[in-house]
Amino acid sequence: MVSETNDDAAALIEAIARNGNRSAFKALFDHYAPRIKALLIRRGAPDRLAEDLAQEAMLSVWRKAATFDRNRASAAAWIFTIARNKRIDALRREGRPDYDPADPSLIPAAPATAEQVVEVTQQVERLARAMEVLPEAQAELVRMAYFEDKAHGRIATETGLPLGTVKSRLRLAVGHLRKALNAAGEEDA
Repeated sequence: MVSETNDDAAALIEAIARNGNRSAFKALFDHYAPRIKALLIRRGAPDRLAEDLAQEAMLSVWRKAATFDRNRASAAAWIFTIARNKRIDALRREGRPDYDPADPSLIPAAPATAEQVVEVTQQVERLARAMEVLPEAQAELVRMAYFEDKAHGRIATETGLPLGTVKSRLRLAVGHLRKALNAAGEEDA
C-alpha cells in the first residue's frame, strides 16, 4: 500500500529500478493507475482511452524507473507527468490523418512505355535542333531561363541587359522555337 507521502512512492520506484521488484510495481500500479485514469477522464479523454493511457503510463514507470530522481520531483509529479505526456501523444496521433493506401497522390506513376520514351526522345531532339537555329544571344537567354530556372531579373543582372530587353528577347526566342517545333512536328507526321 502506498501512502500519500512522497517517500513511500519514491522508495517503491527505486526498488523497481534496483531489481525490478514486481510487488513494488503492483503497489504503485494499484495506487496510481485509477488516479491517472480519473485525471485523464476529467481532462476529456474517453473512458477506454483513459484506461489505455493509464496502463501505458504505468508501463513507462516500470521501464523508466531508473531515471527517477527524488531530488528533482516527487514520485506523484513524475508519474503524472508521464501520464500527461502519454495523453499529449494520443492527441497528436488523433490530429494526424489516417494513411489511405488508395489515395491517388500516394500511388507511384506508372513507368513510361517504350512509345512514351521514344516520343520524349524525339521531342528533345526537335528542341535541340530548334535551339541551334536561334541566334546565340537568344539561345543563351532561353538556357538561363528555362534550363537553369533563373528569374528574369537575375538574368538581367548576370548579362548586364535591361530587364525589358531580357523579356522581349525571351518572347522572341520562344516564338521562334514554337514555329520551329511546329514545323518539325508537321515533317514527322
